[in-house]
Amino acid sequence: MLRWIIFLAVFLIADYYAFQAFKTVVKNNWIHLLYWVITVLVIGNFVFQFYGFSRRNGLTHAHSYAVGLFIALLVPKLVLVLGVFFEDVFRVPQAIYRYFTVGEAAKGNYFASRRQFISKVALGVAAIPLASIIYGIYKGRYNYKVLKYTLHFEDLPAAFDGYKLTQISDIHSGSFDNMEKVKYAVDLINEQDSDVILFTGDIVNNKAEELVPYKTVFNKLKAKDGLYSVLGNHDYGDYVNWESDEAKHQNLEDLKALQKEIGFNLLLNESKYLEKNGERIALVGVENWGAGGFKTAGDLHKAAATIDKNDFKILMSHDPSHWEKKVIDDDYHYHLTLSGHTHGMQFGIEIPGWFKWSPVKWRYKYWAGIYKEMGQYINVNRGFGYLAFPGRIGIWPEITVIELKKGAEPV
Repeated sequence: MLRWIIFLAVFLIADYYAFQAFKTVVKNNWIHLLYWVITVLVIGNFVFQFYGFSRRNGLTHAHSYAVGLFIALLVPKLVLVLGVFFEDVFRVPQAIYRYFTVGEAAKGNYFASRRQFISKVALGVAAIPLASIIYGIYKGRYNYKVLKYTLHFEDLPAAFDGYKLTQISDIHSGSFDNMEKVKYAVDLINEQDSDVILFTGDIVNNKAEELVPYKTVFNKLKAKDGLYSVLGNHDYGDYVNWESDEAKHQNLEDLKALQKEIGFNLLLNESKYLEKNGERIALVGVENWGAGGFKTAGDLHKAAATIDKNDFKILMSHDPSHWEKKVIDDDYHYHLTLSGHTHGMQFGIEIPGWFKWSPVKWRYKYWAGIYKEMGQYINVNRGFGYLAFPGRIGIWPEITVIELKKGAEPV
């Protein structure tokens, strides 16, 4: 209870400070009232949804929208607070100086015109994140992008020259609220006409039942050499309370069965060969292996036990931390690793081919796109779905298409 009181006190103090900038520009008292009504409704709903909340009870759509509305309210107001604060840093000392040097004539509202100018600028700047957040919630979360890469390997079996794979990751089916948008994305995946479809984990948020309404959507996925998948950290049901260990175990078994019904070949620390014209490449799938408190059920050596060291290898591992901590330096050379997990934080700025940034880079060294270390590649997929915040801003849901080419990489 105390932390909620502190939270509300700090927020309202900051909000009142932001309101000073707002009312400097907007003089209508009815709009002032509307400002506070919206604030009270959004904060009230946020407290209502999360007071006494435990993550182990699971996030509902109502929780997600409460988060989204809170962020939509908070970020623009922080911009206003910063604008007014930095203006005051310069304004207040000058006002004090004028008071003691000029005297009574200096009393009153100092630098009013400058204050109004700064407030207008702050409001204009605040409108940018507000518009971005609204767009991210309304449209960004289903703004699917197909990202295509061509990777060259001198030791790629000749039969696989030009082989195409489609990677998807982090479906988080429990977050969806628009069946038609998901159907559109599945059609978009099939349009790529890839040889194989590889899914790198987190098909649900917590429970197998989340996938049931979308089973008949995802079972439309088709590829010549089939569909393969691995588990992500959310697939184990670790983040909700269960009435018993047996119920939790049954949930995982139900999830495995649903993936099989969809058509996925689930790889649980095991390998399969993809064969073509008498040649083959190894597809290795590990269970989730994560750093920083995430489940470490993945066993790379067990997964690779039935393949040869000299095979061309594609590894499916949900968390890119695994690649950084274990895979790069392994005795086996894993030509290409496919991961997800980070979502690119669902927020960032990207100018394809020029610039890429998200706060998640402070947590994960490899967080989105293609990276190369020691002659080995990883692709970190930005995710198909979304979690907690019901939107995406600048980091769009991703369908990755990778074409394998035999030979040296062009200079």
